Amino acid sequence: MSNRSAESPMPPAAGRRTPRVRTLVTLLAALCLAAACSSQGELPAGPDLMKKSAEAMRSVKSVAFAITTEGKPPVPLKRAEGSLITKGDAKGTVQIEVLGMLQELAFVLTGDTVYFKGPTGGYQTMTRAQLAQLYDPSAILDPDKGVARLLSGATGATTEAAEDVEGSRAYRVAATLPREVVTAVVPGVRQEVKGTLWVDMASGRLVKASLPISEGANSGTVLVTLTDYDAPVTIATPAP
Repeated sequence: MSNRSAESPMPPAAGRRTPRVRTLVTLLAALCLAAACSSQGELPAGPDLMKKSAEAMRSVKSVAFAITTEGKPPVPLKRAEGSLITKGDAKGTVQIEVLGMLQELAFVLTGDTVYFKGPTGGYQTMTRAQLAQLYDPSAILDPDKGVARLLSGATGATTEAAEDVEGSRAYRVAATLPREVVTAVVPGVRQEVKGTLWVDMASGRLVKASLPISEGANSGTVLVTLTDYDAPVTIATPAP
């Protein structure tokens, strides 16, 4: 009888490699997971980040703002954009619903006087107090009722990620915002808002806020974007 027939059969090569392959796959998966975690870095605690950002916003001298809406949030302010300085002077445009009619206005707010005009005609005037009954853009930088208070009043803040927003590296934070604080920045809000805030990593200033609002059949999101911090801004009385 041939000696070959007495030899024990060799296990398939694939069978010999299976434990190694499994070990290698497990190791690679662990390395990929570790790499993903390390690329995100250690995220700061949400409450600490809100406190830091509120303090940073109190030192702002000027800012450009843009407020837009997606869907049908139940608020009269539909769009606003412009620039403002710490002492409360501001200029820009606003689209707001007044008595059921959508109004598009350009405005210049200087001192206690507001100059405003529609798509046609010249400027008319009203007082700052009268404007505040509809919309007060200067509230954004007011340390007692604006963005700084919005941040300091946030509860349940959780830092979710670090990502690029509006050209800067920012932390994304989920937080609950009290109604009385949100309504100073976005008039007409009647409920607390579970929003998302983006805070610039370098400066601690607010870059963007996403505020989902719903009431009955109406629902949508108000987006607030802040840019051009501390850039020179000239706000002058418009020509008649």
